[in-house]
Amino acid sequence: MRFMHQATKLRALFKRPGAIKIVGAHDALSAKLIERAGFDGVWASGFAISASLKCIPDASFIDSSEQLGVERRMAEAINIPIVADCDTGYGNALNVMRTVNDRERAGVAAICIEDNVYPKRCSFYAGVRRELIPIEEHCGKIKAAKAAQTVPDFMIIARTEALIAGWGREEALQRVEAYAEAGADAVLIHSKSKTFDELKSVCKAFSGRVPIVVVPTIFDQTTAKEMEEAGVKMIIYANQPVRAAIRSIRETLEIIKKDTRPGAANDRIVTLPEVYEIVGVPQMEQDEKQFLPVGGEKITAIITAAGFEKQLLPLIEDKPKCLLDIKGKTILERQVAAINDCNIKDIALVRGYKKEAIDLPNIKYYDNDRYEETGDLFSFFCAENEMKGRTLFLYGDIVFETAILEKLLKSPADITLVVDLAWHDEHKRSGAHPHLKPDLVSLKHRPTTNTAGRYVTPEEHNQIVKIGQHVPEDEAHGEFIGLAMLSEKGTEALKRAYHDASKKFASKGFHEAGSFKKASFTDLIQELIDHGQEVSCVSIYKGWMEVDSFEEYQQAWAKLRQ
Repeated sequence: MRFMHQATKLRALFKRPGAIKIVGAHDALSAKLIERAGFDGVWASGFAISASLKCIPDASFIDSSEQLGVERRMAEAINIPIVADCDTGYGNALNVMRTVNDRERAGVAAICIEDNVYPKRCSFYAGVRRELIPIEEHCGKIKAAKAAQTVPDFMIIARTEALIAGWGREEALQRVEAYAEAGADAVLIHSKSKTFDELKSVCKAFSGRVPIVVVPTIFDQTTAKEMEEAGVKMIIYANQPVRAAIRSIRETLEIIKKDTRPGAANDRIVTLPEVYEIVGVPQMEQDEKQFLPVGGEKITAIITAAGFEKQLLPLIEDKPKCLLDIKGKTILERQVAAINDCNIKDIALVRGYKKEAIDLPNIKYYDNDRYEETGDLFSFFCAENEMKGRTLFLYGDIVFETAILEKLLKSPADITLVVDLAWHDEHKRSGAHPHLKPDLVSLKHRPTTNTAGRYVTPEEHNQIVKIGQHVPEDEAHGEFIGLAMLSEKGTEALKRAYHDASKKFASKGFHEAGSFKKASFTDLIQELIDHGQEVSCVSIYKGWMEVDSFEEYQQAWAKLRQ
């Protein structure tokens, strides 16, 4: 795509019928709000920037580089033209030339330079001495500005303070005619009259060789239509946003100071999600998911390893099954290594049976001392304090290839579970379940099969519609392996569902569980699905093992290479 300088956009606006309406901004955020409100452009207001940047008068106390920094940040935040309020050009004609080049490079579309003496004073300060430079000197600045510009469409707006200084209509007309003759692309005639009458007569008498710009700060009851009918091409609402901000901030602070609760001001402030949306957090989240390396953002892994399975005795007589050794490494060590390989360093483990035997470093431990009377869902929520942001949930008895976790971490969905489609083929071939108590999964879209009739892992998005050990085998497409990833939004949804269900099902069964305290992680996932939550799946074909019986432990020893 060919780059278009904002000056070109501003030129196009001047060719468009009707008055151009731009609004004064004091920072990138206010500029963004002006753009979103639908205005044509932004006025980088010296008055507002002086007030917001340093809380000082608009009297040439802000130098060119300080003003430029704010303008550059505005230009980076918006896609509408910026007209920079450059006071007197920060010095003589040579300073003006540098001002032009700086603004062109910053992405500013135009500058406005006034015929006040340097240092300038705000036009509306009462009692301040007002002097203007000679017409010839300001014409020299305009010619220097035009000679310096390198962007053909860059615009120079020449401003006269003749009416402000009380020098009258004829002086104002003489000056703007001279400035137009010197090469100005537009002229700004400033007025502090409370009515539009004085300025209207000047506009009507002007030759019209270049467009007229006005700033209706004092004659603030004049409509855009009235100004347009008088020949005005650009209207600058110069300082309303910063004035609005001052009032709103002051009133909000007064409320909080008096009440002490920050929420007392909620009816006067926007929500945090609104701020996030304005500054681009949703886009950042999308970019993170698409471009950051796996594990490049903070993720917490929660492993549940609290349970006791008597079928594994005597292997687990003195230790939990997550510490079973398979060719020199325990199941837990293998899980931690795979998680760390994906640059996930925050790991929490929920212990229960033989908890004192688990003491790996760099892991946060939570204990479920009720492991004999509770299910894995209760165990996971023993570590609820760790459920912040993106969260990885995994059972403590699985061994998996790192590639499976890498694939899971790339999922953009709020809730994603890993589903092994090999279950279908294994069950079809042998008629038996590959694992002791498989969590079966039914998908919204039936997986495709190859010429041998085997399920293959689809790349397209798919959703889980049923999950649990009681899913009918003729409806099952795969097996949940005990590995799930939830976004921040998904994690919050999971926590809400858990606490809602703990109250609603406190004294009765919950999906496949006889009681809520015995519920499994998959019971809560099914609860979410039943309430309309989309649960995605990452499909795999083998690449993992579960150790839930002596036979599975033997298979792990036989199949793992190292």
